[in-house]
Amino acid sequence: MDAADANARREDLMSTLDVIEDQPLSERAAAYALLHDELAARLESGPRDHSA
Repeated sequence: MDAADANARREDLMSTLDVIEDQPLSERAAAYALLHDELAARLESGPRDHSA
């Protein structure tokens, strides 16, 4: 991943967080749970360092 791609992902995450924060409090927990699942899936699918 190059710097431009990393910056784009960061901006996308910040935008998603802004949308979540604009939701009513009663809906935020579910939105954060979905975001957590998405980020966890991304981490799980990424390259692994088996030497550690």
